Amino acid sequence: MNRFSRRTFLGTTCKAALTPLAAPLILPSRVFAAPGRPGPNDRIGVGYIGVGRRGNQLMNLPPEGRIVGAADVDMRRAEAVAKKRQCRAYKDYRKMLDEPDLDAVVIATPDHWHVRPALHACLARKNVYLEKPLSLTIREGRRLVDAVRATNVVLQTGSQRRSMSGHRWGCELVRNGLAGKIHTVVIRNYPSPWECAFQAQPAPEGLDWNEWCGMTDVVGYHQDIFIQRSNPGWISLRPYSGGEMTGTGSHGFDQIQWALDLDHTGPVDIWSEGGPLPTLVYHGPESLARGNDHCSRGRNVRMRYRNGITIRLEDNGPDAGGEFIGDLGKIRIGNNVVTSNPEELVLTPPGDLKTRLPAIDDHIQNWFDCIKTGDKPIADVEIGHRSAIICHLGNIARWTGRELHWDPDNERFVNDDGANEYLDRPRRPGYELPART
Repeated sequence: MNRFSRRTFLGTTCKAALTPLAAPLILPSRVFAAPGRPGPNDRIGVGYIGVGRRGNQLMNLPPEGRIVGAADVDMRRAEAVAKKRQCRAYKDYRKMLDEPDLDAVVIATPDHWHVRPALHACLARKNVYLEKPLSLTIREGRRLVDAVRATNVVLQTGSQRRSMSGHRWGCELVRNGLAGKIHTVVIRNYPSPWECAFQAQPAPEGLDWNEWCGMTDVVGYHQDIFIQRSNPGWISLRPYSGGEMTGTGSHGFDQIQWALDLDHTGPVDIWSEGGPLPTLVYHGPESLARGNDHCSRGRNVRMRYRNGITIRLEDNGPDAGGEFIGDLGKIRIGNNVVTSNPEELVLTPPGDLKTRLPAIDDHIQNWFDCIKTGDKPIADVEIGHRSAIICHLGNIARWTGRELHWDPDNERFVNDDGANEYLDRPRRPGYELPART
């Protein structure tokens, strides 16, 4: 098979022509500064909510951005960032949202802390970069979409593969029919989350563990809960996340939606082979870190769209992408590399493609540009929400162990009250979502 990567990407040349002005220039209002929307020449003041590993990775901002605050329930982290970046430190992100020099926030918290601060940011008219998956539940994700639309903030989902040349090229090949009519997409069989039962450890000084637990029931601190991908880490534990189904899986399903041009909808039939997934409790390293195959073995999920295209979750499926199988061949996308069978598909000259996708190469730069123009970013809130829904559907199919019929327009299961109970989760008093705008 031929391989296509960023190094071998075939670019295209864009030409521009200047013409004399025939009438007075009238600038649209969007080029001027407005609350929450800096002017074209203003620097964007950015605050960070959650400054662990991922939060720090997102601090290399384009030149027009400046870091003005760092908020974390672990003050050791917030103060370390404040010292390094010469900004303010907060334990309560809501105080940071009140600052007049703050235009936008980057939210890089555990999944159970995604939507609540994003909603507070909307209420404060601050733009949002929210790490994937957009939500912990389908219902809270829809609340966030509604809030973004009501307040006109710009929200970019951290689905950065939409800003990577290899993934874009692979999706363009699929959209242009190089593999023919697609009938099947294969993706990795991502594990669902564990339940957890750790022996409590002393919490580190400076960490507000009660606040970290947030909407979930308070359990004793343990480093293998607190650290994202340790043994196994919060990303693989059901109170705080949807496991790797919503972790790396959110990238893979997002690529499927993009390649198939189905960002506005989702599958209608979902089922898991092998019956309900038994309750699997993680006690320690002997249970195997990050779920491995224990939370997916023998529970291969299948999904089908209205147009008949089927998604198959397989143990050998590509990670963070998908293998698109059509009547003329296969196109496999994974981690910014594209391969095909027949191999000449990936060698198609870009000029031969009628459908092209936005050539965005910097995810945060795209967010900044849209903050200043008011346009929708490459991974707008609705896109992030729809991709997260598919991840949640996969977990719900495993938990129920039966075929489910999903209404993507009304975001409910059809004639299945039991499955609809999984659309939301109870929230601990004091951590309710803010009132609708």
